[in-house]
Amino acid sequence: MRAMVMDAPNTPLRLAELPVPRPGPGEVLVKVAACGVCRTDLHVVDGELTEPNLPLVPGHEIVGHVAATGDGVTGVDVGKLVGIPWLGWTCGECRYCRKGQENLCERALFTGYTRDGGYAEYTVADARYCFPLTGAPDPAEAAPLLCAGLIGYRSLRMARPSIEGKGDILGIYGFGAAAHIVAQVAKAEGWRLFAFVKPGDEAAIDFAKSLGAEWAGGSDETPPELLDAAIIYAPAGPLVPAALKATAPGGRVVCAGIYMSEIPAFSYDILWRERSIHSVANLTRADGEEFLALAPQVPVTTTVERMKLEEANEALARLRDGRLTGAAVLTMA
Repeated sequence: MRAMVMDAPNTPLRLAELPVPRPGPGEVLVKVAACGVCRTDLHVVDGELTEPNLPLVPGHEIVGHVAATGDGVTGVDVGKLVGIPWLGWTCGECRYCRKGQENLCERALFTGYTRDGGYAEYTVADARYCFPLTGAPDPAEAAPLLCAGLIGYRSLRMARPSIEGKGDILGIYGFGAAAHIVAQVAKAEGWRLFAFVKPGDEAAIDFAKSLGAEWAGGSDETPPELLDAAIIYAPAGPLVPAALKATAPGGRVVCAGIYMSEIPAFSYDILWRERSIHSVANLTRADGEEFLALAPQVPVTTTVERMKLEEANEALARLRDGRLTGAAVLTMA
């Protein structure tokens, strides 16, 4: 099979011919139809996430058809369309798994990071961590739902304790793949949306407004009203104090990325009056089941740019430079 392989951080992925993997007990072999290019992939490739299992096939927004099953697999049939997310395996035994917090599992394995992912024509996954996709969705359009959508949904849930009802203002910092999905869910729930983008990025401002933002401007700007909650998707630490300053007393700032640059020191007054900062770590299967059931009801639509598998380096470069609208998706056809 063809695959894009990471041999070392900060080096281009190489196109390789690899043996088709075989599913072990409890696993399924999936023929990949599409794999989204996520900012987490960029953090892996750029060495900001420091423990990849090298050599590595990246990619964790995977959509494909089950091609074979290993021993002991039940409930996942050959030929079915499934989605494979970032969280790829948990132990079921540690203190977090026992408390229903599998996203914090001490021994978790992650797709496209500590186990091979979807920048390939085939991949193997734990059958317990494959989500059935019904309704015959376009694989490329469904792929961003598997991380941008799931993390976006979890981050929105984290923001909810800071609001009391419809009409509250949600600020979104960094209007990329996750934001363009969560904006649709938030609007359906009755939030008012303010979008903060890279200063001078008029295309991102227009994109945010097309998805229902009533105000959009640079992340260095002061919004016309204080926020009831904020979600930060851009991996820039200075946005944390900026978001706190823009958030009303009692509001929550949610840091949704797996990596963020250093957060600068800030004075206590912008945190005081019961403002809070909350991080999001990974996802749970319950998140996936809830969001994938909700998405068709909204309905969530994704803006994607389809690229060939061998264009993975170009897709990552464009994501790194902020030259994408929506999400890049690698297709295998």
